Amino acid sequence: MDIVFLNARDAARFSTLKELSRIYGAENARRIMRRLDELRAAANLETMRSLPGRCHELRHDRAGQLAIDVRHPYRLIFEPANEPVPRKPDGGLDWAGVTAIRILEVEDYHG
Repeated sequence: MDIVFLNARDAARFSTLKELSRIYGAENARRIMRRLDELRAAANLETMRSLPGRCHELRHDRAGQLAIDVRHPYRLIFEPANEPVPRKPDGGLDWAGVTAIRILEVEDYHG
């Protein structure tokens, strides 16, 4: 999949282990990089369903976003970057049609 970022600052932050380590700690940084590598290697979002990390759609005020586990309690939050967002006939997200994502943040959204 293609991965895009909200801005150049985020692209720089997520491009090096050193910068991620400074912000999130060494172990979280390694896991974030691993998740980004898995996402880049996937042909589409559907592929992520069979990999570790529990990729899932979010609800309520985060509807339209997805998350994948980094290290409890942190999640990598992203959204489809395809225009338009691929949809199934029932209106749900067509995971197989998502071939580009936009990284939003890493956070504990339960806290």
